[in-house]
Amino acid sequence: MIETLNRDCFCVSVDPEALRRAIEADPAARGLHRLIEERCPHLFAALPLFVSRRHVDAMAAVIRAVESVVALPAYREAALGWAPEIARFDPGTPGAFMGYDFHLGADGPRLIEINTNAGGALLNTVLARAQRACCEEIASLVTGPVAAADLERTFFEMFAIEWRSAGRSGLPERIAIIDDTPEQQFLYPEFLLFAQLFRRFGVEAAVLDPAELSFASGVLRDARGPIDLVYNRLTDFSLAAPAHAALHEAYLARAVVVTPHPRAHALYADKRNLSLLTDAARLRSWGVDEATLDTLLRGIARTELVSAADSDRLWAARRELFFKPAAGFGSKAAYRGDKLTRRVWTEILAGQYVAQELVPPGERWTGPASSMKSDVRNYAYAGQVQLLAARIYQGQTTNLRTAGGGFAPVLTTPAPSGGRQSLVACGSRPDLAIAD
Repeated sequence: MIETLNRDCFCVSVDPEALRRAIEADPAARGLHRLIEERCPHLFAALPLFVSRRHVDAMAAVIRAVESVVALPAYREAALGWAPEIARFDPGTPGAFMGYDFHLGADGPRLIEINTNAGGALLNTVLARAQRACCEEIASLVTGPVAAADLERTFFEMFAIEWRSAGRSGLPERIAIIDDTPEQQFLYPEFLLFAQLFRRFGVEAAVLDPAELSFASGVLRDARGPIDLVYNRLTDFSLAAPAHAALHEAYLARAVVVTPHPRAHALYADKRNLSLLTDAARLRSWGVDEATLDTLLRGIARTELVSAADSDRLWAARRELFFKPAAGFGSKAAYRGDKLTRRVWTEILAGQYVAQELVPPGERWTGPASSMKSDVRNYAYAGQVQLLAARIYQGQTTNLRTAGGGFAPVLTTPAPSGGRQSLVACGSRPDLAIAD
């Protein structure tokens, strides 16, 4: 299997100079590579992650299955039942940059989380262009369904589709990339890359704090003028904070297109929804066909709501479980069951948590005697995967702060044509000729 390369192939690595050139391709981006090195020195891993085509196809099948269930009125009623009121407002758009995170094991990929403001897509795009392959066979591998050279245009067109889906014509004149104190955010360099991307396609862009916004006379604006579309990187998923009041009001007035938006988070990223997607009886009652049901149950880590009524059972089974807050993000306040104390357990019972089947992460060997953990993120739009990327790390959860770890390209064989089997070899290990 191609995954054997994760244990024995160490000869594909990042070309530092190519990475700098990819990041600073736009003259306006000069100095951005240095900012990344200073701000987040472990953002990019030195090695890629190899994933078999069958696992890539299996992840895509899970994503399509999730999309088919999310489209059901009964699912939407259930998911919106525990969502904030703002989620009932439908802006008419799918929401940009969905992230489906999988752990890959011996039994295949298992979805552990869905995110609606998944960061890293543009960073992984430049990373894919900076890989130094050891041989022609490795160079022939791909990072996803969209060629690396076409990803930036694909991402821009996604925002254009969001704009048109909201009933607008043409293109927005001005886009704001929004987050609280953006200059202090870990992925601030990516915000700058997005601003440059939008400008290259003829749309003015700015990175803004929501406190800089005002809404009056039907127009959302900052000091420089009106804003037509907001690329939302906030983790206040319901726009409820006082500092976000102008954006909240403009969004509900349809005065600005916001993507991703509160409804997308409520339908996909609230972790309680995974309990719906792994409940066989409920899915059957909604009319989900057996093939889709099988894909969901095989491909998603089983998840249930934590309740005081199940306290004793869940505590007894805690070593096989992972506990996550329903609206959490970035692994904050998430706990492996085998690490729980009674004090933390009391806090979990008092909060809104889910208990998820513990699915071990994948493994990427970084040398003959050293290895790290890995997961795979599928960046998708409207159910279609655009890009595959990995996070390589140590510790309980992904952190992008581990020496030698960080974002890593996922390398897989191209989609088959004519049913032919692909053969992948490692240049430094000619004995590694792996049939995918």
